[in-house]
Amino acid sequence: MATESQIQKELKQTKPFVSKRHEAAIALLRTADMFRRAIATVIEPHGITAQQYNVLRILRGAGDKGLPTLEIAERMIEQTPGITRLLDRLETKKFVNRERCKTDRRQVFCTITRGGLALLKKLDTPINEANSILGNLRRSELDQLIALLDRARDGVASSTAS
Repeated sequence: MATESQIQKELKQTKPFVSKRHEAAIALLRTADMFRRAIATVIEPHGITAQQYNVLRILRGAGDKGLPTLEIAERMIEQTPGITRLLDRLETKKFVNRERCKTDRRQVFCTITRGGLALLKKLDTPINEANSILGNLRRSELDQLIALLDRARDGVASSTAS
């Protein structure tokens, strides 16, 4: 009889997984959820969601020029169909500014405000501490994990493209 894996124990699952791929997928989803919850405990007390935090980080990286709305959507960790509503909320909170492009009225450029930058600066250290969840992995293991996750995403991308 096969020994029970850690993910089986965590989920109190008595039956074996259908396959190793299924087990790996469940373990990945469980780990991602743990990260999401750890980050949420840091940012939600500041009145923003994980997706809003992601937008602010993207805009901070873009600098003073900002980015068009659709490019922000493309760069999101979690794809969202409601980028306009997300930006509406951030603009209401005075964390982003939006301005229609003078040469192409269909494009709207977004920039982060001083308030948005101040919020991110306040969150940088606690977010880095929350990311220490992977602190028990050596550098070589982190490199290997990143490479494996890259391959997994490539597999998802190629299977959805065909």
